[in-house]
Amino acid sequence: VQLQASGGGLVQTGGSLRLVCTASVRTFSGYAMGWFRQAPGKEREFVAQISRSGLTTNYADSVKGRFTISRDNAKNTVLLQMNSLKPEDTAVYFCAAQYGLEVKWGGVDYWGQGTQVTVSS
Repeated sequence: VQLQASGGGLVQTGGSLRLVCTASVRTFSGYAMGWFRQAPGKEREFVAQISRSGLTTNYADSVKGRFTISRDNAKNTVLLQMNSLKPEDTAVYFCAAQYGLEVKWGGVDYWGQGTQVTVSS
């Protein structure tokens, strides 16, 4: 399985970005998908996840109400719409796949290569 993330970039505070992760796997609908991020000097942290069907989503408290995760099983993609961005959202964002019901830190089966998001103040 390969995960290809894209959509990162430089944006001003209050701006928006949409990250896209495309998976090369025939059983995409069997994987819960998630996004994590890692800022310089910090540990990787959970951002959001979505169930296999797309009906259940979970978010870190720091992004609730600003970020939205979604997926299209027909296109093998998972999206992260990021609105009202803040400088503290600056990080490398990684998509993740875990076979089963949900994505858990320590249980991720596959990681994408990461895409840089920079929010200027």
